[in-house]
Amino acid sequence: MTSRSGGNLATFALRDGGGVPLVLLHGFPLDHRMWAVCAPHLPPGTRAIGIDLPGAGHSDLDGHPPSIEHSADAVYRTMVAAGEGNAVVVGHSMGGYVALALAERHPGFVAGLGLVDTKSTADTEEARAKRLRIAAAADASQTVDAVLGMPADLVGATSTRRRRHLFPLLDSWIRAQSPAGVAWAQRAMAARPDRTAVLERFDAPVAVVVGTEDVITPLADAEHMVRAAGAPSVFSAGDSALTLVPAAGHLSVVEEPQAVAAALGLLHSHVVAHR
Repeated sequence: MTSRSGGNLATFALRDGGGVPLVLLHGFPLDHRMWAVCAPHLPPGTRAIGIDLPGAGHSDLDGHPPSIEHSADAVYRTMVAAGEGNAVVVGHSMGGYVALALAERHPGFVAGLGLVDTKSTADTEEARAKRLRIAAAADASQTVDAVLGMPADLVGATSTRRRRHLFPLLDSWIRAQSPAGVAWAQRAMAARPDRTAVLERFDAPVAVVVGTEDVITPLADAEHMVRAAGAPSVFSAGDSALTLVPAAGHLSVVEEPQAVAAALGLLHSHVVAHR
């Protein structure tokens, strides 16, 4: 089910339930559909809402300059307009950047934070330059050709060998994006600051999830976020605040959706139990 009004972002009810929702923010260059693979595996009663970020999927660009902060404000505005006072916010990759900005700018809204295959640090100069080249190529060609090869990096080695069915699926999702949205998102990510300090200040539960074969935001980035959040504020499953997803790369949400859903279900139950 899709809902959108008043210039807000497109939202999708991915799983029915009650209480505090999980708000699921997608990575680049995808949309809410990546979470539709994972949401059915969440524990019964867990309400999950997918959102298409600005310029992705069913959400338009509104003329605002590229900005992760603008994306975070748009998510907040959309959820408040829908009557949601707070949520457990989960972001994958680019969605994680937006989730951290949301926690910084609207901390009262974020009851818990899930960071999946993402990082809190800013881009290196090399990574920033690559993003800007891709943005320029999307603008010049008015196609998404510059990002069609991304699935080879998004999935892990195991998926490359054993889950070849994911490649046409990812290709179809990427081809459905707009060149303008691709360019806007790349420029927004290139301009984002280091938000490690946001985790250091954040006082609600945090879950960090990473695929063991993730080469884009590898284990070191996940461990950095766990250290920044600190023991008092980090949601801990067992003896570790960090959930490792075996046999999965950067797109663990799609590669091993049950494992990711289990980690997010634990985070959600922890938030609900302590409210």
